[in-house]
Amino acid sequence: MIPSEILQQIVVKTPSKIVLFVIDGLGGLPHSETGKTELETARTPNLDHLAALSLCGSSVPISLGITPGSGPAHLALFGYDPIQYDIGRGVLSALGVGFPLEPSDVAARINFATVDENGLVTDRRAGRISSEVNRELCALLRRKIQIADVQLFLETERGHRAAVIFRGDGLSDKLTDSDPQLTGVPPLEVQPLSPEGRKTATIVNEFIAAARAALKNHHPANAVLLRGFAKRPSLPLFSERYKLSAAAIATYPMYKGLARLVGIEVLPCGDTLAEEIKTLQDNFAKYDFFYVHVKAADTAGEDGDFERKVRVLEEIDSYIPALLELKPDVLVVTGDHSTPSALRGHSWHAVPFLLYSRWALPDGVVEFGERALLNGGLGRFLAVEAMPLMLAHALKLIKYGA
Repeated sequence: MIPSEILQQIVVKTPSKIVLFVIDGLGGLPHSETGKTELETARTPNLDHLAALSLCGSSVPISLGITPGSGPAHLALFGYDPIQYDIGRGVLSALGVGFPLEPSDVAARINFATVDENGLVTDRRAGRISSEVNRELCALLRRKIQIADVQLFLETERGHRAAVIFRGDGLSDKLTDSDPQLTGVPPLEVQPLSPEGRKTATIVNEFIAAARAALKNHHPANAVLLRGFAKRPSLPLFSERYKLSAAAIATYPMYKGLARLVGIEVLPCGDTLAEEIKTLQDNFAKYDFFYVHVKAADTAGEDGDFERKVRVLEEIDSYIPALLELKPDVLVVTGDHSTPSALRGHSWHAVPFLLYSRWALPDGVVEFGERALLNGGLGRFLAVEAMPLMLAHALKLIKYGA
């Protein structure tokens, strides 16, 4: 990875346009009966044709063998070292819903969840309750819970997910999660990771217990799981690093939060892929970099629904011609991470990647699928290298050195 200060010296402002189209959870694993992944199973004639015109490969979000969260995986695609910039999920959730975080606030991601009579987690997502039910539950918790010496803010994110913000003196984000990331086990007690975190751990555990009492009659969402405790960090601005006027188009709050964290302007876009594409079309003349995020493939993978993920990928494929009609100077189609249906969650597997540009040398790949892309000219590379590749193919990098 080239140091950011060196990259900044060779970046130039040009009118060329880049579209980074991120299909969340894109990569998969073979079905036990067919031997094909979700992407290899899907009928994707447009992506296959685009791959034949592109430079292809597979990106590694963090490092070989490391399963990434969505936050670090996206930061890598934006060109930020995901190890140097460790961002807690709570901050992304809070920023995603537009909450005005103060420097001392501690934010956490909430999953409304289901626990049984023995206190064991049976569903980490409470049957994927609706956002409307989520709003009702957040309102209930606001009314029911008060904790001495701290202000509580609860905000619906989407579906079963929400954000909680703790505001008060002497709070720390050095805490473990209460979400065990498993079913059949009880929620974890939040523990301090340093002596400074003891007070905050006590407050958080009090909140969790109070929420459990308030939700006891609200099956399936009768408990909360917390993770990603964090204060808002300070990151270099995307526009300053790359001399880009950048816009984000995303339906899911967390990805809006990621964009806001690095100073990318978030455009209102509705809730469907069609509305996202329309937003891109309507704003294409106004910016020179677009981050477009599509969530549904990841959700299907997390639900273990192979066939639904295939259908989602086929729907996405139908919008590729609309992207090409805009004639971007660079179009990248990739994912932030892999979410194989067989694993029902994120995985460490490399992510399909294609880069289309008049300056890209097509490498003979004729199918946009995991195994076909193993033969691509980019090979397997770290996702943090994607931004220099996009900038170079948009002719936004001058020569380095004499």
